[in-house]
Amino acid sequence: MKKSLMISLVMLLTFTFGSMASAHVTVQPKEVPANSYQVFTLRVPSEKDAATTQVKLEVPAGVEVSKFEPKPDWTYQMDKNSDGKITSVIWKATGKGFSATEFGQFNFQGKVAADAKELAWKAYQTYSDGSVVEWTGAPDADKPASVTMVTAATGGDGAASGVAVAANNAGGNDKLTLWLSIAALVAGVLALIVSLGRKRA
Repeated sequence: MKKSLMISLVMLLTFTFGSMASAHVTVQPKEVPANSYQVFTLRVPSEKDAATTQVKLEVPAGVEVSKFEPKPDWTYQMDKNSDGKITSVIWKATGKGFSATEFGQFNFQGKVAADAKELAWKAYQTYSDGSVVEWTGAPDADKPASVTMVTAATGGDGAASGVAVAANNAGGNDKLTLWLSIAALVAGVLALIVSLGRKRA
């Protein structure tokens, strides 16, 4: 009875911590070289009973976004400054959007500045009930802005290196999600071992 209870607890902890991390709106990849062309992916999960119908993303100063991949059932609108640089983009659903059990991804291309250190992506997620979740906080906040760290520029052509890095990061899991899941699993296994040891004693 105790053994089955501990196993259930391990599964619950793993699912809970993993879901908490993956519920965040994030921009991938999490690390890019300076002075490189990149394909970024905005990941948007719904975490309410209402559907996600709109997402606004503010473009950090350290990256110059140029192109967007079309997404069926969604439109996008760009805001630019006086220099013509894209400062934000809004994706709007033409249909029902993403339901509580769904998530979506929006791809766009940009060049990372040579002097960039990190890219903080502030996002605003709008639901069909009119509520807006602002993903603009610090890394340890409940609703953090997604951050992409910028490393030293690599040798060779910036476009070629950017394509290579984008390919390597395509489909990669969020590191935070991975580590939280591992931590929950380890904690559960240790608790199970302690419980079995007491039972034998």
